[in-house]
Amino acid sequence: MKFIHLKVFIFLVLTSLLLIKSTNAESYKIDSPNGKLKLELVFDKKLLYSLKVNDDSVFKNSEASLVIKHNDKGSIPKHIVSVKRNNVNRILFPHVKQKSKKIAEHYNEITLMFDNKQSISFRLFDQGMAYRFSTKLIGKVVVKSEHAQFNFDHDHKVLFPEEKSFISHNERLYLPMQLREIKSNQFASLPLLIDTTATKVVITETGLRDYPGMWLKGDNNEYLQAIFPKQVLKSELKKGSDRNEDIIKRASYLSKNIITKEEGGRNFPWRVFATSQNDAELLTNQLSYLLADELAINPTWIKPGQVAWDWWNANNIYGVDFEAGINTQTYKYYIDFAAKYGIEYIVLDEGWHHLDNVLNVVKDINVQEIIDYGKSKNVDVILWVIWKTLDEQLEHALDEFQKWGAAGIKVDFMQRDDQAMVNYYWRIAKQAAKRHLLVDFHGSYKPAGLRRTYPNVITREGVRGLEHNKWADYITAEHNLTLPFIRQLAGPMDYTPGAMVNAQPKNFKIVFDRPMSKTTRVHQMAMYVVFESPLQMLADTPSNYLKEQESTEFISKVPTVWDETIILSAKLSDHIITARKSGEDWFIGVMGNSKKRDFAIDLSFLGEGEYLMENFADGINADKYASDYQIQKRVVSANTKVNIQLAPSGGWVARLKNKI
Repeated sequence: MKFIHLKVFIFLVLTSLLLIKSTNAESYKIDSPNGKLKLELVFDKKLLYSLKVNDDSVFKNSEASLVIKHNDKGSIPKHIVSVKRNNVNRILFPHVKQKSKKIAEHYNEITLMFDNKQSISFRLFDQGMAYRFSTKLIGKVVVKSEHAQFNFDHDHKVLFPEEKSFISHNERLYLPMQLREIKSNQFASLPLLIDTTATKVVITETGLRDYPGMWLKGDNNEYLQAIFPKQVLKSELKKGSDRNEDIIKRASYLSKNIITKEEGGRNFPWRVFATSQNDAELLTNQLSYLLADELAINPTWIKPGQVAWDWWNANNIYGVDFEAGINTQTYKYYIDFAAKYGIEYIVLDEGWHHLDNVLNVVKDINVQEIIDYGKSKNVDVILWVIWKTLDEQLEHALDEFQKWGAAGIKVDFMQRDDQAMVNYYWRIAKQAAKRHLLVDFHGSYKPAGLRRTYPNVITREGVRGLEHNKWADYITAEHNLTLPFIRQLAGPMDYTPGAMVNAQPKNFKIVFDRPMSKTTRVHQMAMYVVFESPLQMLADTPSNYLKEQESTEFISKVPTVWDETIILSAKLSDHIITARKSGEDWFIGVMGNSKKRDFAIDLSFLGEGEYLMENFADGINADKYASDYQIQKRVVSANTKVNIQLAPSGGWVARLKNKI
C-alpha cells in the first residue's frame, strides 16, 4: 500500500511540474483578413509557429530565431515583454507598374517584443504570410546565426533550384523532388516552390538589406532549413579570369553593424511564404513588393521600355556595307532599327571597353558619338560593366556616364549575396539614382525588395533565360512555363526573349553565334505579354527583326508595364493565358508546353464596346517548322469566345484595340 501511495505521489508531482511548465509557454493566434490563413505562435524558450490554409496544415511547429552578439556580449531572448497587433488596408500606386497601376495592401500583423530588445513581426495577407526580426539595440551588433526551419507534416513535392556553391548566378532549373529525397548536402537558392496538395507555397525573401541572402537545404526529412553565406573577408579573381572569384576567407558571422542612436535599431529581411490554392494566384502575387522598404527617391524620370540587345545575337547583322562587330557603325545600325520601331533603348554589352577599366574604351567605339546619335533618333543607350571594375572607380565612372548622356548601366557577374555584396547592390542603386541612371543587374541574385526603394533598379537577371540556348538544350517550353510561377513572383526577370530563328525540340541545334529558340515563333512573341520586365530585351539581331517585320511590328507595340493584369487560366509547366491592359488596349499572351493544345478564351473581361483584335497564331506547319505563323484580324466584344490551337511548344498572342 505504501508503495502504491508513493507512485501516486510521484505521478501527482510530475503532473504538477508539467502543468507549471505549460503555463510558461505563451501562445498567440492571428488570421489573414479573409480568415483563410490561420497562424499560431508558441514561445517557450524558443519560438514555434504553425500555419494553416483553409484548415489544411502548411507549416507545423516551424522554428525561427536570431542569435545576436551585442557589444561583445550574447543576447538571447528569455521571455516576451509586450505584444502589439496591427491592421493595414490601403492602396499603393507604384511608379513602375510591373503588374498593375495600383496594388492593394491588406494584412493583419502581430509583433512580439522580447526582453533582449529583439522583436519578431508576422504579417498575414490573404495571399500568404511573412515574418521578420528587428532589434532596438544600439552599438556593435553582430548576427552570429539565424535559425529558420520550415517543418511540414508530409513528404511534399518541391521544385528545387539546386545550387553547388554560394558563388552563383542563381540561374537554375527547377528540379522536381520530394522533401525526403533532398539530402543534407543539397541546397537551393530562392525562390522555390512546395506543393502541399492543399496549397502551393513559394518561399522567398524581401527587404534584403545589409544582410546575407537566404538559401535552403534539406536533410532527408520533411523540412527545409535556411543557410546563409557568411561575410566574405577576403576574395580574389581566379587565375586567368576577369570576373570569377575565389573566396579566400569568410568570417564566423553573418553580418556586422554599428547601429547609432539616430538609427534607433534595424530591421532584418522578411521571410516570405506566398500561398496559392490555384496556380493562377501565384502570377499576381505582390508580397515581394508589398513587404519591401518604402520609396527613397523621386522616380519621375524613370522610363520603362524595350531594348535592342547585341550580345545574344553576337552582332550578326547582315545586308550592310560595313563590317559588323563592336564598332560605332554597328551600334548606329542598332539605333536606326530601334528608332524605326519606337524601341526606347539599345545596350552596349561586353566588348565596348577594356575589362580592366570601364572608361578605357576600345578603339573602334566612340561612345559619345553613339549616344549623341541615339538622342537624335530618340533612342537612349545603356552601358554594360563588370561589377568589380566599376566598384574600383564607381563615382568617377558614373559621373562620366552621366556626362556622356547614358541612360543606364547593366552591371554583371556579382555572383554573390553575402552582406558586403548585398550592400554593393544598394550602393549602386543609390549612386545611379543620383545621376538618373537605370540599373539592370546581371549575374545576380533574385529580386528581394530593392526595386521598390530604388525603382531605377528596373530589372535583373537571376533567371535561366534565353541566353542559355547558345550553349545548352534545356530551355524548354515547360521551363518557360515554370519561371512565372516561381522566379517571377520575386520580381521582374530579364529573361531576354524574342528569338526569330525557331525550332521544335527535334530539330533544335546549339549554335553559339547564331542561336535559336526551342519553341515556336509565337511562343517567343507571347513572352512579351506573359513575362514581366519593365526593361524588356529584344534578343535577336536587328537584321532578323527587319526581315521578319510582321512579328517585329507587333512585338514593338507591347508595353513593358501594365495598368491591369488578369490571369484567365494557368497551370504550372502546362500553360498560361494572361490578359493585360495598357490604356484602352488589351493584350493577351498564351504559352503552351511541348504538347499540342486547344483552348477557348472567354473575352468577358473586356469593357463595353467593340475591339479590333489582331492576333498571331502558330501556323499549320509550326509543329515541323517552328517559325511558321498566321495573322488574323477580327472584331470582338465581351461576348466573344476565341478558340485557339497551339502547336507543340507553341503560343498565341493578340492585341485588342478599343474601337471607341
